[in-house]
Amino acid sequence: MRIPLSSPDIGQAEIDAVVAVLRSGRLSLGEKLEEFESECASYTGAPYAVAASSGTAALHLAIRALGIAEGDEVILPSFAFVAVANAVRYERALPVFADVDPCTLNLNPDRIEEAITPRTRAVVVVHTFGVPAQMNEIMRIARRHGLLVVEDACEALGAELGGQRVGTFGDVGVFGFYPNKQITTGEGGVAVTQNLQIAARIRSLRNQGRAASGERSEYAELGYNYRLSELHCAIGVEQLKRIRQILEAREAAALGYQQALAHISLVQLPLMELPEGRISWFVYVLRMAEGISAVQRDRVVAKLAQQGIEAGRYFAPIHLQPAYRDLLPLRAPLPNTESVAGRTLALPFFNRISKSQRDEVCQALEETLREVV
Repeated sequence: MRIPLSSPDIGQAEIDAVVAVLRSGRLSLGEKLEEFESECASYTGAPYAVAASSGTAALHLAIRALGIAEGDEVILPSFAFVAVANAVRYERALPVFADVDPCTLNLNPDRIEEAITPRTRAVVVVHTFGVPAQMNEIMRIARRHGLLVVEDACEALGAELGGQRVGTFGDVGVFGFYPNKQITTGEGGVAVTQNLQIAARIRSLRNQGRAASGERSEYAELGYNYRLSELHCAIGVEQLKRIRQILEAREAAALGYQQALAHISLVQLPLMELPEGRISWFVYVLRMAEGISAVQRDRVVAKLAQQGIEAGRYFAPIHLQPAYRDLLPLRAPLPNTESVAGRTLALPFFNRISKSQRDEVCQALEETLREVV
């Protein structure tokens, strides 16, 4: 694609850092891992951070470390990347899907409360597209019912609510660093928490269940190889040094799209501001207007691709995926999830997208809409 949906922002500093690690001879569980974890903790405001091989791995470690297990129910959105439900199923717990707010596209606190049963053990909150969820209300509900809270903030590094960064409200917060994220380590993730015991267990589980003593021949429980290499951590350290400029550049790109597309009546533009909150721009996702079908949306995607412009469809509802649709009946309908999912359209969005690229995307979109709709 001439204009890709996403593009990692790797500079000479990251290249030099990787080369330095290669020359050091220490490629795993070294100083760069410790530095990256320390910087992640400092940036998010959590006292403990444990890096993992991916955001999904970090989420799985969080679920397991919290003791969520077979027979437990976990409330989560269906309008999300499938990993959020997969991590629950890895521990043989049951995902229970609740509907999202039609404006923020995050879990609706009222729908969470309606979904609680005696078997409910936890809520996984996704900060969708970098928009902070209603964490104060969600935490009140969780405390009232004695529920654990995991924040899937893989799309939301740097997002804030009331001056507090997301990922630090619940029992564990998880961030992802895939190449389409605000910062990247290539592959990688991190779990953050306020709880020393939870952090220690995640750290052990990440490395085959090795005992806290660090003794190589002593393994306390069944664990995994979810380690993040020194190479990935070196990239992450350099990326975090630029996080403020990165978030500002992405916010400016989103505003540029917003201004250029404001006159098009066939699309609904994304939320730009939140009271007492800050959005961290992961993607720029608009919605086709009410009445425009998923088929028409898909034709728009295809015609943009013919012009060398990559567009995406975030997210196909998890409960309608082949791996999930026959798993369990829905407890409640998900009208917002199903309505929004059929109309979303993600436009090319990355740190260094230029004004000329955005202008080309907007012009092509407007012309394509006139042709298709």
